[in-house]
Amino acid sequence: MRRCFFANTANNKRRGCRIRNPISIQKATLGRLPSYLNYLKSAADSEYISSSAIARALGYGEVTVRKDLSAVSGEGRPRVGYLRKRLVRDVEAALGLDCLEPMVLVGAGKLGNALLGYAGFQRFGFSILAAFDDDPAKQRPGEDPPVLPVSCLSEFCRAKHVVIGIITVPEATAQRVCDAMLAAGITEIWNFAPCRLRVPEGVTVQQENLALSAANLHMCAKRSAKRISPTEQKGTHDEGTKLPDC
Repeated sequence: MRRCFFANTANNKRRGCRIRNPISIQKATLGRLPSYLNYLKSAADSEYISSSAIARALGYGEVTVRKDLSAVSGEGRPRVGYLRKRLVRDVEAALGLDCLEPMVLVGAGKLGNALLGYAGFQRFGFSILAAFDDDPAKQRPGEDPPVLPVSCLSEFCRAKHVVIGIITVPEATAQRVCDAMLAAGITEIWNFAPCRLRVPEGVTVQQENLALSAANLHMCAKRSAKRISPTEQKGTHDEGTKLPDC
């Protein structure tokens, strides 16, 4: 039996981080938090900062900013605003930057490597600890993050307490990879293969279809070229689109 060797580092910083509840924060709010954080860090000379100042600087509605900030930091002080340093910590905690959630990726091809090298995940509190691939030519165990054999997936995930997996393999092998992730304790899957995965109840699958997204953009472009009114352009999203089984 092949033994898997990998560094026993805890670069996901789980210990000692504040508990957060992302379910209570709306998706739209999460999408705006990075811009709030960037602005707050740029205003280092200010001890306090108001929601109205943030709204003016970023072009958001004041009510929107106030609701977003109250979801992550409570209400600011009347006529004073928020203590800037505390608000920075609260926004970072809401994004998970003080407690990075580890992920793994299977399929170290072009798409997989692009995701592996994307630094933007950490802005939302995620970190890809390792990738896995059956092709020895793609395996890079000495790099950070490493690319390891798929046979090491279960041992790695259980040692690092990973529950989120990304699938970037072809359609033909996607279900097999999914099954390996389930066996490794993965319960949340981000699937880039153009097929519907079979998973047990309690497992979440976020499906991405890049070709379908491109097709939707192409359709919108054609409609725009024909000067169709905005009301006639509704219904161009991929809701209800059927995917083939893996």
